[in-house]
Amino acid sequence: MVKQERAARTRETLIRAAAEVFAEQGFVTASIAAISRRAGVSAGGLHFHFENKTVLARAVEERAAQALRRVTTERWGGGAASSAVDGNALQVLVDSSHALLALLAADVVVRAAFLLCADVSRRSAIDLRRQWRLWVEAVTRAAARQGVLAEGLSPQDAAGVVVAATVGLEALGAGDRDWLAPHALTRFWVLTLPRLAADGTLAALVAQGSAGDAGDGPRPLA
Repeated sequence: MVKQERAARTRETLIRAAAEVFAEQGFVTASIAAISRRAGVSAGGLHFHFENKTVLARAVEERAAQALRRVTTERWGGGAASSAVDGNALQVLVDSSHALLALLAADVVVRAAFLLCADVSRRSAIDLRRQWRLWVEAVTRAAARQGVLAEGLSPQDAAGVVVAATVGLEALGAGDRDWLAPHALTRFWVLTLPRLAADGTLAALVAQGSAGDAGDGPRPLA
């Protein structure tokens, strides 16, 4: 049991070290030697747990995919294959977007995995941006069913705007962490919610997120 726990800790150390190196250098430039030094594990120890750099990158992406599910489908209900979303769907969308950016700001594994998924030098079976897009599309469809989406606005168009903005903030945040700060996303929602929300529903929405962890910011309407 002690050996198993030590092995599990070593794997987690290697995954985090790999994420840090991938985030700093990119997949192509990152080396096994740099990752092993960052982790404080010999190259032989690294290869005991992970066959090569590609396998390590996949482990980083898998950890990030789990984390993304925790702040979307597991936290708010519903998902790409479900019609159920707990609560006002537009507020769920706002809250989940804040949760995503908070996750990107706090977790280098998630930041690195988003960069890896967008790296044209490699192919991956995991696409975090697609996972996020499917979630946003599911929530905008739920908003239309609930009657909280603006009349005449298609869920697909609403989802496209939200995905473009949030993925844009994620990409910009790779170089400047201020783009991942809550105020950057809050400003987007203050500008966008009046176009997304059905008449009579805007005042109930909180642009800075209602989950209590999105930072200070103005409501779209008093």
